[in-house]
Amino acid sequence: MPSVLNLQTQDVDSEEKRAKYTVSIVGCGQIGILYADAFAGAGYKVTCNDENPNLLKRLTKAKNCCINHEIETRLKKHIDTGNLTTSSMRKNTVAQSDIIVLAINIRMDAKKKSDTLELEGAYKQVGTALKQGALLIYGGIGGFGSTETLLKETLENTSGLKEGKDFLLAYNPLHLPRTRPMKSLNNTELIIASANQQSLDVATIVLKTLTSKVKQTNQVKLAELATLFKGAQQDTCMALANELAFFCENTGMDYFKVQKLINDENSNFWPSIEGEENRKETCLLIESAENLNIKLRLPQLSRQINEERVKYAINLTQEALRSCDKSLRRSKVAVFGTSNQNTITAKYIEAATAKGAKVTLYELLLSKNEMVDTSPDLKRSLNETIEGADCLVILIGQEQFKRLNLKRLKTVMKKPAVLVDLIGITEPEKIQAEGFIYRGIGRGMDKL
Repeated sequence: MPSVLNLQTQDVDSEEKRAKYTVSIVGCGQIGILYADAFAGAGYKVTCNDENPNLLKRLTKAKNCCINHEIETRLKKHIDTGNLTTSSMRKNTVAQSDIIVLAINIRMDAKKKSDTLELEGAYKQVGTALKQGALLIYGGIGGFGSTETLLKETLENTSGLKEGKDFLLAYNPLHLPRTRPMKSLNNTELIIASANQQSLDVATIVLKTLTSKVKQTNQVKLAELATLFKGAQQDTCMALANELAFFCENTGMDYFKVQKLINDENSNFWPSIEGEENRKETCLLIESAENLNIKLRLPQLSRQINEERVKYAINLTQEALRSCDKSLRRSKVAVFGTSNQNTITAKYIEAATAKGAKVTLYELLLSKNEMVDTSPDLKRSLNETIEGADCLVILIGQEQFKRLNLKRLKTVMKKPAVLVDLIGITEPEKIQAEGFIYRGIGRGMDKL
């Protein structure tokens, strides 16, 4: 296998040349899938690895693994051409790879503090299999300063190799924007960081085969802060948007119509109770500041406002049901969301269940045959989820939910049927015209 230590632009300036290099993607979440699509599309031989067999199964079939249908279509093409394969054997996969992309994020515990155990375990697994002459790119979200301490030191200690001499290490933080659709890396500006100039140069050459939009820095902490700041900025924008949306609800106005008048298509200024991806960055930033005896007031307030949105969501659901003489207690509530733990969907289900509701959950990305032990409310199909439901709650902003067959939904739900949109993806007038009782985030009902 070719070494990438002294890689030059001419070594990877065609798909034929790039096919000589093997790439392993460790972690098959949305970030890992973006990398897999980009590298396989550029002609590299890509193997995706994850400890979750369900993720690998969906990726192997290129079905229900990504919220972007175009990316799924390309993944199937990559699999059919042999450019993309999957493996559950992490060490074997890493040992055979010239380029390793770590796409695993740090976890936050119940106290909103970083828990590095899982991340450190992944680092050790990769380190023990890391071969001399490889390039490792970290594309996940860690803490401030963690790339040059926890990651680098763990890799060197477990591999016995020296970064910059025996292997190369670079940081390429990816932040998935909440308000815009997931898009390929070909249309994304990438930040590449490494304190070692050789690592920075080689990583830049490699990533420029994926996109021409590249920013470099030899200060890794700057890149880490860029990721944390971006999440905190979006969190703050969401908090203000949520406050203004609440204002609209109580004055009979429509927040989304106000935004259309502003007409800023690139605005991040949308209300939502869906903000878990920003939660991690904001909490890591606050934690880093506390470790330095610095108090960040606005990020903390933004987090507080956004975390209160679960209570708001329950109140909006209760109000919608009360408007048609129903109560949340003993009502069947169908939820379109995610089965993942520690998400806004999980918190909503917990709160609704505590109020006496019977909750059913449908996750679009799960196949009918997948069973998730940690989500007993999860149903196998859309029909099973909504049948006999008093209320439908939308908690995830997937494009497919914009095209719901409202007539069909109404025939299987209890009358009067209630729909609560907590993402802001539906059209109130259209839903009310079909006879639904409607409530939505930022939608003042008096003027509809």
